Amino acid sequence: MGDRLTQLQDAVDQLANQFIASFYYIERHHDLQTFGPNDKIPDLKPEQMQQTIETLPAEEFQAGQLELARDLITKEQQIEYLISSLPGLDNSERDQEQNIRDLEEELRVAEAQRLEAVKEKDEVLAKLDQVLRSIRRN
Repeated sequence: MGDRLTQLQDAVDQLANQFIASFYYIERHHDLQTFGPNDKIPDLKPEQMQQTIETLPAEEFQAGQLELARDLITKEQQIEYLISSLPGLDNSERDQEQNIRDLEEELRVAEAQRLEAVKEKDEVLAKLDQVLRSIRRN
């Protein structure tokens, strides 16, 4: 799994796909009713209507809408959780700068330890080389 920001981007992409799927479901399975006096139901031949709309029984359609709505809410809550877990949201700029300074100091200490280990390695290699040369002479 990727970092938090990648997870957030993936979740937003998934939410967009869920929105599209929800719109498609509603467009494809609604019943042919008008909501106002200016609404018109197009005159479609039965074969055209079957290609564009597959009307579902009201209870099945509503159950599908409810499931889609729950899925959207769940995904939105996942996104909110990911956003809340991003670093820095609860820290002021001063706190973040202090964290950076602390990390830089840790990095300096680690670099000093690394250099000391490299120096020690070189000394051990030099001693080993001397031992090997003395063995060859004898």
